[in-house]
Amino acid sequence: MNFKEGEILCFNKPLRWTSFHLVSRIRLQLCRKMGIKKLKVGHAGTLDPLATGVMIICTGKATKRIEEFQYQTKEYIATIQLGATTPSYDLEKEIDATYPTDHITCEKVKEVLTRFVGEIQQIPPAFSACMVNGTRAYDLARKGKEVELKPKLLVIDEIELLECHLPEIRIRVVCSKGTYIRALARDIGEALESGAHLTGLIRTRVGEIRLEDCMEPEDFPTWLDTQDIETDN
Repeated sequence: MNFKEGEILCFNKPLRWTSFHLVSRIRLQLCRKMGIKKLKVGHAGTLDPLATGVMIICTGKATKRIEEFQYQTKEYIATIQLGATTPSYDLEKEIDATYPTDHITCEKVKEVLTRFVGEIQQIPPAFSACMVNGTRAYDLARKGKEVELKPKLLVIDEIELLECHLPEIRIRVVCSKGTYIRALARDIGEALESGAHLTGLIRTRVGEIRLEDCMEPEDFPTWLDTQDIETDN
């Protein structure tokens, strides 16, 4: 393998790790193994710290392929709690409001989910990496400043209701680049005339790369020891 010329590595990002943390760890282990100080390493699509799943990491000249992977279709499994909202739309922040759920049925959930298939306009979360006048939205939101983000056009190819144990539901989503599943949870809650937030998220596929194809980060050093690594150039 030639990590300077470029390799594609696929990992299952652990819970509570940032995408940057995973990239940094892999870069450090590669540099130590190769006896070098610098190596270009990047990821193809951010995952929130509270999400797990497929994370594609590109090294060396393969970092030029990052955009190619970012534009590929993503698949997620999301667990959503109905009847309560949080400022971040997930478990990063505490519940700030509760809503009735007695009127919600599994049939109603199925009907509402169909409204989100196809092209939709979605307002990104304030707690996101979107830029607002040169500053990350989450930096402003965490300082208590009001963040106004414009809707973005997305494509959701599929939504499937996997489990319905009200007030909790579990869904599978196949979607385009730029889709915030946290924001989708928010919008589903509103469409059900209630509230909702994300309590679990797994990215199960990016393009043709599936979760079962991915390596656990703790297994990487052992895997690396079995590889024939080119260290010239």
